[in-house]
Amino acid sequence: TPGLTYYDVHERRGQIGMRDIGILPEFTGRAIHDHFQSYLQFKNCLHGYCNAHHLRELQFVTDQYQQAWAVQMSQLLLDIRAAVARAPANNRSLSPYRCKQFADTYDKILAEGFAVNPVPEKTGKKGRPKQPPPKNLLDRLQKNKQQILAFMYDFRVPFTNNLAERDVRMVKVKEKISGSFRTMDGAKIFCAIRSYISTVRK
Repeated sequence: TPGLTYYDVHERRGQIGMRDIGILPEFTGRAIHDHFQSYLQFKNCLHGYCNAHHLRELQFVTDQYQQAWAVQMSQLLLDIRAAVARAPANNRSLSPYRCKQFADTYDKILAEGFAVNPVPEKTGKKGRPKQPPPKNLLDRLQKNKQQILAFMYDFRVPFTNNLAERDVRMVKVKEKISGSFRTMDGAKIFCAIRSYISTVRK
């Protein structure tokens, strides 16, 4: 959060580790994250998706597949962010009219994207046919529209999870460059010290 940092370490990356660490099972705010499915198992809080991740994926689709809808969607997300930034300080959201305008444009761009990325035909193999990255991204953007656009309906919701990304960077540097730890106790001590230092700085 803007005022607190808590680090911990666990041998499991997913839901088991998150439950043992104990924050997400008790959290009742809104968690902003990428599309890692383990987060969604926690129903006690609201969820939102980081738009920095979406902008990177949209840039990939633009660069690798030259699809115009991805450029339009990137620009739309940036336009909404700019509208939020320009809104009066005492506002809690964009006006219903503006929200509907942006949401309708979002749907229109998705429709254009689906038109050039139809559902793959079945090949006779078991299971769902493999989809190209643009189609996978379109599916996620459609399914998670409310969580992606949450920042325009509620100004307390950030556009990205960059705060968390910045906070975790020093720990990743330790892991990748300085080397990992010989014992779990050493890793726990490091997490405690870094938690205090980061929180004091904030």
